[in-house]
Amino acid sequence: MKQKFFNLSINTDGQKLYEFTDQTINWIQKNNFKNGMLNLSIQHTSASLIVQENADPDVLTDLKNYFDRLVPMDNKLYIHTAEGKDDMPAHIKSTLTNNQISLSIKDGELLLGTWQGVYLFEHRLEIQKRTIVHHFLGE
Repeated sequence: MKQKFFNLSINTDGQKLYEFTDQTINWIQKNNFKNGMLNLSIQHTSASLIVQENADPDVLTDLKNYFDRLVPMDNKLYIHTAEGKDDMPAHIKSTLTNNQISLSIKDGELLLGTWQGVYLFEHRLEIQKRTIVHHFLGE
């Protein structure tokens, strides 16, 4: 049994979904992980992690647009507005999604479906540097 950590930094440039599946798979292969669990955690409260379709980019656009309608950027609706119109909506969106995802690794492969990818879902409008902690536990 072993465990290993890796911090992946992603620079974002506005609200959208940023796929990092390939970087994660490369880290798994580089470390020759066989079987185990991979926990992904984002260390921010205004961005989140999701597993989503990676074949049709319209899915990603529709998701972003849906969340923008669900949680509007209107400072009249919120008390916490210290960092701009996207501040509280970003926190709400991250609460509605995930800050951690656990995925299985079997026979050296990340167990995702045919059309699935792992994404950072950025909820802020401005450029951000995000950190995603990868924690592997297994063999």
